[in-house]
Amino acid sequence: MISNILVNNYLRFVLLAGRRLASTQSNVNIGDQIKILNDNKQYKKVLELFDEFNEKTIDKCSNWIIIQALKACTQICDVQRGLKIHNLISSRLKRDPYVLPSLIHFYMQCGDVSHAQLLFDKSTKKTPFMYGAMMKGYIKNNSAKKAIDLFKEVKNPNEVMVNLVFNACAQLATEKELNLLKTISSNIPNSFYSNPYVLTSLIDGFMRCGDVTCAQLLFNKSAKKTLP
Repeated sequence: MISNILVNNYLRFVLLAGRRLASTQSNVNIGDQIKILNDNKQYKKVLELFDEFNEKTIDKCSNWIIIQALKACTQICDVQRGLKIHNLISSRLKRDPYVLPSLIHFYMQCGDVSHAQLLFDKSTKKTPFMYGAMMKGYIKNNSAKKAIDLFKEVKNPNEVMVNLVFNACAQLATEKELNLLKTISSNIPNSFYSNPYVLTSLIDGFMRCGDVTCAQLLFNKSAKKTLP
């Protein structure tokens, strides 16, 4: 009880301090305040603070602030607020590789696959973060095959993308996906197996595809067994 009171009082202080900063030119500090609120799941307060800071001009908002605002929109699925932010920053998207993945993630997590797809297709410089956001969104929206197809376009997938393609295979769980799991897992760097998320997703994929033997073998070989 006492800890909750302390946290709530601290969050009130953060919001008040953030509002004061919103009336000044401080961009870095306002971003830090917004992140603290996000970390404590105070998503509506994040957007209140963003609105107050944005009253001046969106041009003064750093990438960090916009990303944090989009994160809050995503967490509470505030589609209208996210659309508003998108409209405000549309002119900078072509030259900004950092905000675009957050915007794609927002649309995907809120179920607007077509909007996310449009942003992705229009981008001339697709980053691993963008591929990851698209793959995660496809899986969430029950389009695992599209996630797998997208994965196949990447020459050197990172651990996040490998983890996601394993999740996609687990969602479809056919013999075709089982063979794909075996192919991918035999070609990824050994270092990927030290990532508990990748290993857990691979074990889950094998189990869902009906290959209990491979799943058991991976589990037995694992030096650090984690909870799901």
